[in-house]
Order: sequence, then structure tokens, then C-alpha cells
Amino acid sequence: MIEVLTETGTQEPQRIRGLEMPWNRVMGSNEGAARAAHALGPWHPQEFMAECVETVPEAGGMMTFVFRRCDGAPLAFRAGQYVNVAFPVNGEEPEPVDRSYSLSSSPTEPWTFNITVKCDPTGLVSPWVHANVKPGTVLEMLGPVGAFHLPDADRRARYLLLAAGAGITPIMSMVRTIHSLPGQADVVVLYHGAAAGGFAFHKELAYTASVDSRVKVFYSLGDRSIPDGWEGLSGRLTAAMLEEVAPDANGRQVYACGPEGYLNTATELLKKVGVDDTSIYMEFFSGDRQTLLEYQAEVALAADFAEGIAEEIAESAEDYYESQPTAFGLYEPVYDADGTLEASGLPLEIVAPEAPGSDASAESAGGEPEAASPDASSFDTVGTGSLTMSFMRTGINVRIEPSERILEVAHRAGVRIGANCKEGMCGSCKVVKLSGEIEMNHQGGIRAREISAGKFLPCCSTARTDMVIDA
Repeated sequence: MIEVLTETGTQEPQRIRGLEMPWNRVMGSNEGAARAAHALGPWHPQEFMAECVETVPEAGGMMTFVFRRCDGAPLAFRAGQYVNVAFPVNGEEPEPVDRSYSLSSSPTEPWTFNITVKCDPTGLVSPWVHANVKPGTVLEMLGPVGAFHLPDADRRARYLLLAAGAGITPIMSMVRTIHSLPGQADVVVLYHGAAAGGFAFHKELAYTASVDSRVKVFYSLGDRSIPDGWEGLSGRLTAAMLEEVAPDANGRQVYACGPEGYLNTATELLKKVGVDDTSIYMEFFSGDRQTLLEYQAEVALAADFAEGIAEEIAESAEDYYESQPTAFGLYEPVYDADGTLEASGLPLEIVAPEAPGSDASAESAGGEPEAASPDASSFDTVGTGSLTMSFMRTGINVRIEPSERILEVAHRAGVRIGANCKEGMCGSCKVVKLSGEIEMNHQGGIRAREISAGKFLPCCSTARTDMVIDA
């Protein structure tokens, strides 16, 4: 006999006050397991390799890629942050193209993490990602990065989360995080999309809203045509719409992510409904040059921090494990000055040596890159100027004046070097300097360890001496 339970009344669950992220207490403790977690240093940006373990198609032309760190460590981040990923879009050579993507998973499940990528058919990277990143793909990453995230503790956790299009990805991380934690939160999500079937994560959002009374989700189709049966909102973001979904908007912390125009409009409307500037946090998924510069500066700062802290993490971890009795049999990760190595029990990946003069050979030598074997004196020489640049792969000498940008002169001479921004931001023109001195004025498009390995950005560099370049 099957007994069917009937609902006799709905009671609200009892919860603790406010919202607190679990790491808030870990970071404040120096005892026991908490100290071990601190020793792992997971709360700071790090450079690491990550393996794709799953791909999940999403609505709206988006795809979620699930990763895990190759060194076995958790990836700690705050809901709303992003990682910078190096994609080998053009194969092994030239250098991979860096792009930043918001983490869409919850940091409360740190052993795997997700990025969700919308495919832009006109873009350089996203079509490649959709076509090539599969389970088993290993990519170099830097993160976490970004100041757009939920607070670590909030005694009056009341949020208005605004998203448009692909801007849902960091917002989704926030919703998943809040749903996974106890606490008296109050969350309103307003999600603008282009088509009724194009709202990513809509099934999960519907489920979350159905089982978690703290979360309410509203959809709007903007100014698109409304299909039969549509039960959501229509029209672009307006003050009236904000008042409809969140009459108490001026008492909430507002997190908004989407295209630049959408966020500019949101900023004005939020002021109209009384939300103070200090309660508004924005993440631009497309922005002007100033926004791009800010992102590049954040990534560059994270890279510098990751490099500086790697040795500190290694030392703190070694100190902790050496202080523990061997009878405890604690799992002990392996560290060096660059951070964690492969987890114990997993085979190290053997990287095949690359051709002489390549990046890998230059870095593994631990010193100055070796000069390529061809004799540059036999190359043809073009151009005029007081200095000579020898491009070893192209087989040409180019005369240059000290005031000229190296990339411009190289392109005029027919040397093939990829370049996008040409302002030292994107890093797409990165090449290896085999000898010579330069002056580089970059905007965050190159990392400190890359400079140490002999790489530079010719788009923002001038020559100070004769040079030999691996290009």
C-alpha cells in the first residue's frame, strides 16, 4: 500500500541570520584543518592548469565547460569572479589568446568549476572554444580575478540581481551560492533575454525558485515579439519594471551584468528608484576602451600577485605538514616555488620538448633563451635605421630607428606576427626576444614570468640595441 502524504500547511524553514560564506571562518582560524586549508592558499589568484571534464549545452547559444585543476587543489573564488584563460586558438604557435570568463558555478563546490561561454560567430575565441574544448582538454588559467562578487558576510542579505544575455553567468554563480548556503537571504533575479527559449539555466532557476523561498526569478523579453503562452514580462528595463519586481529596490544590494548599454540604462533607472551608488555593483560583458583597460589591469595585478605568493604558499604548506605527526598520515600535496605540483598518485604529464628556440625550451633552460641556429648574417636586409632586428624564423634583417614601434616595422617588412589591440593590452603579439634590449610600455597584456622568460609585446616596444627575435 502506498501512502500519499498530503500537504497540511507550509512552514518557512528556520535559518540563521544573514548570509555568511564558509571560507569567512576558515580564513579567520589558525587551528587544525582550517589552517591546512589556509596553507593551500586557495583564496588568492594563482596560475594553474585545468582539465575540462564535462560540457553542457545551454540555451541561448551558450555552453558550460566544467573544469578541475590538474594539481588536484580546489579552486577557491567568490561568487561573481572570473578566470583568465589562455586558448591556443592558432595552435601551438603563435602565443595563445587570453580571454576572461565569469565563473558560473558556486564556490561552495570548489573541486570542479564552470565557465559558460556564449558563441559569437564573428568572434575569434568563442567559436573555437565551442568547437575544440572537450573533456580532456587542458588549458592554462589565472584566477580568481575581479571585485564583482557577493560579500563574505552580510547580516541583511537582500539582493537585486540584474542580468541581460550572457550576463547571467556571474549572476548564476551568485544564485547557486546563496541556494547552497543557510541564512536569511532575500534574492530577486530579473533576467532579460532575446527569445523565449533563449534563457540559459532557466530550468535550474525555475527549480531553485520552486524549492527556495528566498529566491524569486523574473524574465523579460525586452522589445522582442511576444510568443503565445509567454508568462513573463515584456519590454526593456524601466523604473516601473524595477518597482514591479522589487518595490524595495532601494534597500537592496544590486548586482548587474550585461552589455554596456543595458548597464548604463540600469544605472540611471536604479538612481530613479532610490538605490544609492554605493549599493550598485556592475560587471560589463562588453565595454569601452576604459573598461577593457580596467580588466587588463586586474588580470595583470592578479598575475603579479600569483607569482609573488607562489613561494609563500609552498613554504607555509611545507611548514604545516612538517609539524604534523607522521602517524596522522595526512595527505600532503607537493609544492615548489611555482605552487602545487600534480596531486600524489596521479602521473605527471610529460611535455614533449619543442623545437629549439621555442618558448618551452627557453623556459626550461632557466636562463637566457638560446639563439636560433641560422646565421642571421646571411639574411636579406630591408629598411633603414641605426639598429638591426634579425627575425630568425622569417629569415630577414630589418633596420629600425630607436623611436619606432617594433611591430609596425616588422609588419612593413612582411614578418607575420599576430596582433589585435596593438596597445599592449591583449597580448596577441607576444614573441620571444633571443637577444638585445627593448623598452616596453604594456597595459597588462603580458605576465611577469613571461617577461622573465624572454617574451615581450612588440606592439608597445621600441629597440634599444640590435636584436634577435624568434619570429
